[in-house]
Amino acid sequence: MRSSIFDNSKDIFLDTVNAKDFVQLDRVSTIYQSLKDSVNKPLKMILLYGKPGTGKSMFLTKLYHDLSQSKKVYLYNTPILDESEFYKTLAHDLLDVKYRGELNYTQFMKIINEHIVDENPDNIPIILLDEAQLYSATLMENIRLLSDTRKVKFVITLHKTEKEDLIAKEHFQTRIWESIELENASASELKMYIQKKLMKANCFDSASMFQMKSINLIYKLTSGNYRDTNKLLYTLFEIYTWYNENNPIKINRSNISNKLIEMAALHTGLIND
Repeated sequence: MRSSIFDNSKDIFLDTVNAKDFVQLDRVSTIYQSLKDSVNKPLKMILLYGKPGTGKSMFLTKLYHDLSQSKKVYLYNTPILDESEFYKTLAHDLLDVKYRGELNYTQFMKIINEHIVDENPDNIPIILLDEAQLYSATLMENIRLLSDTRKVKFVITLHKTEKEDLIAKEHFQTRIWESIELENASASELKMYIQKKLMKANCFDSASMFQMKSINLIYKLTSGNYRDTNKLLYTLFEIYTWYNENNPIKINRSNISNKLIEMAALHTGLIND
């Protein structure tokens, strides 16, 4: 059976992180350019933070994609929680050094000092660490000490929390030259985000179905959170696909149905029965 416009549209909102899926919105693009500019400055550490679903992982992935052709850049999407494994992984990836047995911070620093002698800031390895709130306080302190050497540069992402966390600790505040916060989209940005994602995949018919009435409901349900929006729209187009195959007379192809948006919200847990 040939795929419908709804089936094709559904796959666009899969919960994946890929640089080609980065959507250019004015505010988002400005923040991303600020991040790129910060990487090119003689900084020791850059912090990217925000609530879950605001695009931190996407920013890191796109940064890796954009810089990897011209700089030594290494992306770690999944935290390496064992401290020895963390150092061994960096030693192998950055310096092609294979270390057997346990590797502690002091030993790792000796390896760094022996192998990184180029003082040109353009040649400093850049380490991108996602989900850094999962690292232990001890390892984060050692990452901070490592950044102080200027032998490596770190870009780290953290979840923004209401409680005092690593963002608020003095030893990070005084050493992070750049601190960039990501936020949820506004209603108008959410409309552009949805329609641009669809149009990038040539789903023009489904993109034109989104009017502000439906966008406002989606915004109300997701608060403009990109991850929640993706989950909601994936489920929404899954429902449309079912109706298209089983009861096509029930769907309006001109406008997105708020009733079906609410059904999708129920399925994804954004609203309760």
